[in-house]
Amino acid sequence: MQATGPNAEQITFWNENAGPRWVALQDVLDQQIGPLGRAAMDRAGIAAGDQVLDVGCGTGESTVELARRVGPTGTVTGVDLSAPMLGSARARADAAGLRNVAFEAADAQTTRFEPARFDVCFSRFGVMFFVDPVAAFTNLHAALRPLGRLGFVCWQALSENPWMRVPLAAAAQHIALPPPPEPGAPGPFSFADPARVRGILGTAGFTDVALEDHRSTLTIGGGRGLDEVTDILLTGVGPTSAAMRQADPAARPAVAAAVREALAPYHGSAGIRMDGAAWLVTARA
Repeated sequence: MQATGPNAEQITFWNENAGPRWVALQDVLDQQIGPLGRAAMDRAGIAAGDQVLDVGCGTGESTVELARRVGPTGTVTGVDLSAPMLGSARARADAAGLRNVAFEAADAQTTRFEPARFDVCFSRFGVMFFVDPVAAFTNLHAALRPLGRLGFVCWQALSENPWMRVPLAAAAQHIALPPPPEPGAPGPFSFADPARVRGILGTAGFTDVALEDHRSTLTIGGGRGLDEVTDILLTGVGPTSAAMRQADPAARPAVAAAVREALAPYHGSAGIRMDGAAWLVTARA
């Protein structure tokens, strides 16, 4: 995609920075957040025959799972900004032998989808990065059939997610953290405020908006060892790696030691297990 339009910064970021890192770590990340995506699918009532739009489909784990749920009489269209992630998604769907899946490089905020095309608009952590979320959800609303369903999962606040808060606090012992983003700025916590989410969706035309408080214990780093998970948190995606990329590289050994020490109490036979909190959001067109 050309880095143009209101989400130009996000297009660049997900093609040149975050996308390649996510592809390299996709197995780890899918094991970590896959259960949350499946919980959101359950909440949204994904069923056989549904025509589904998967927004921010990434490397396709959610798209493949949706395709299995809708079966041969349903279809799933995965859209994303990131060419590297879409390449991985297409390979994943091909390997699974799925014929009811299509992928498109598209900005869900600005792409004009066929009106009233889909029964469900779904997203696994892919809707928090819109520059103008009201415009984006208004656009997605137009792509849904009357009484069509919206379902997505997004993070609650950093304070409610020890798996991100604990390593970030450890890193802060040795590096200065970036200033917090402006309220509502695109990012992983932009939908943490339930009132803001309800306001955005209501303005975009959705009704019956509901947010379910979903708390679970996540396997951080997909069950890898303590040293490997520490490296993933410092070099992959998330607030700790973002802080590390802006810090003096010379601080890396001290930061790694501090993060490893902070994670050690959570390490056991199943890997590093830490609590996470998300919102399972549903609404009607």
